[in-house]
Amino acid sequence: MEEIHEVVIVGAGIAGVATALALQKVGIQSIVLERSHELRTTGSALTLSPNAWRALDVLGVGTKLKSIYHIIEMLHVTNLITGTTQATSFINSGDMGPRSVHRKVLLETLANELPENTIKFSTNITSIKRSQGQDITVLHLEDGSVIKTKALIGCDGLHSVVAQWLGLSSPVDSGRSAVRGLAVFPAGHGFKHEVHQFVGNGVRAGLVPMNDTEVYWFFSGSLNIKDEEIKRNQEKIKREVIEQWAKDFPSDYLNVVQHSELSTITWAPLMFRVPWDVLFGKTHNGAVTVAGDAFHPMTPDLAQGGCAALEDSVVLARCLATSVGSVAKDLERYVKERRWRVAGLITGAFVSGWVQQSGSGWSWWLVKLFRDNVFYRFVFPRLVNVVNYDCGVLPEKKEKSS
Repeated sequence: MEEIHEVVIVGAGIAGVATALALQKVGIQSIVLERSHELRTTGSALTLSPNAWRALDVLGVGTKLKSIYHIIEMLHVTNLITGTTQATSFINSGDMGPRSVHRKVLLETLANELPENTIKFSTNITSIKRSQGQDITVLHLEDGSVIKTKALIGCDGLHSVVAQWLGLSSPVDSGRSAVRGLAVFPAGHGFKHEVHQFVGNGVRAGLVPMNDTEVYWFFSGSLNIKDEEIKRNQEKIKREVIEQWAKDFPSDYLNVVQHSELSTITWAPLMFRVPWDVLFGKTHNGAVTVAGDAFHPMTPDLAQGGCAALEDSVVLARCLATSVGSVAKDLERYVKERRWRVAGLITGAFVSGWVQQSGSGWSWWLVKLFRDNVFYRFVFPRLVNVVNYDCGVLPEKKEKSS
């Protein structure tokens, strides 16, 4: 069986579904190929900043999500060694202020805006080829069928098949990993709409209230888990956090972890693509490119991974809708617009994480001195400004002539 589609998107994660929706907004037909049998809703939550909310408003779903989640009003960072706390206010962000949202709810809200059968589940790609002498990309699928397309967009995550085909280098390990989870308090958790972060020797953790009953939490550092069984066992991961890694943390933090729903707890290494590969690597080839984590995986230290993926979707759809002559040139414009932005986010996130967790080796005391006396006062406020980015709007949908 052979199909022909204007645009094929690989991966039905946040980047893939948002890109399909953005293309729909400008009148471009697309299909999303997803290897799972349903939407990949694993993971508990992510924090969306003003830049993400601007993109979601462009996609037409911002209001729906804003009505569910509280705006985060303050960020408190407590040094567990010195006992000092520094605060950053988000009150002036207005309606665009940061909110922590369920990943599942975000993904389903985006997907529900798409026409039925836009997403094809249980679809595995076995090969990607370019037609000789034609601007057509040919996908061979595991079931023996063939899909041809004018544009192929890889939104298939950290280990992207499309990124590998392009020749992008593999993401690298930051040397840190993170545990994340979601705690539920049916009678109410009692926290204000404020984020609390804690930094110590080589570790960083946080509590992020999502609404009146749920709190998203994380713990990151050089978390050495040698036992493969523990990595896959949520109960044992939870016990490691409470009894080992965070045993000296405030009781409020430990209580939140204790109330976690086991199904939401995950452990994962923190990976990123080196920024020079994003700037100068093979991020596009003719009418093939990447978006989201397939393009720019980054550590979560600025909470910009999901936000940047939403930006990608708007910029990509705008470039295709305002064509300059060929799909290849349109995708090249998209890459040129995005690469410096996302390379900066990757760098800022990595530096932020390394500094806040005190570095390593002989320089640890110097990094701690810089973190405690300079970073939070002068550097971090500048890094936080990346959330004020505006990805722009989409052109009006062009009606096809009969």
